[in-house]
Amino acid sequence: MSEIQVASRYAKSIIDLASEQKVLEEVKNDIVVFVETCRANHELQAVLKNPIISLDKKASILDGLFSGKLHKMILSFFQIVIRKGRSEILYATGKEFISQYNILKNVVKATVTSASPLSQDNISQIEEVVKQATKGEVILTAQVDPDLIGGFILKVGDKQFDTSLSGKLSKLKKEFEQN
Repeated sequence: MSEIQVASRYAKSIIDLASEQKVLEEVKNDIVVFVETCRANHELQAVLKNPIISLDKKASILDGLFSGKLHKMILSFFQIVIRKGRSEILYATGKEFISQYNILKNVVKATVTSASPLSQDNISQIEEVVKQATKGEVILTAQVDPDLIGGFILKVGDKQFDTSLSGKLSKLKKEFEQN
């Protein structure tokens, strides 16, 4: 079974258990802390994936890092997964948990890339449009790319809306090449 499938099943189990115990929001926040820690610390990911490092050592490292900081359910989950020799999937499980949580709670991630920084009013307007279109909560990330010349590119999930001048120029160039 692939790492993604296993991570997905583990993530679903954590969501189910956290929902049953009515601690889903707390667990989600703790999983975000774990994922961000792993993302920022590549050495931690390397330790978790390294088969040479003993299971006890991996367990004590995670315990030292997160004991008292994360929900006891998450700490117990870490210990179980490590004892089973599957520590390499903890990071993937965390990412998959966040993804499944977002689907469950109808949270949509969107990215807007513009040629120059957008005002807070512009960002709020874009968030509102996405919120109305998706009927969910929106997490919007704003980026700047001067190569766009003007306009913006909005990515919502797997959809992309390109209103940039560079995008329009590219389309025009393709039309000229075809004709």
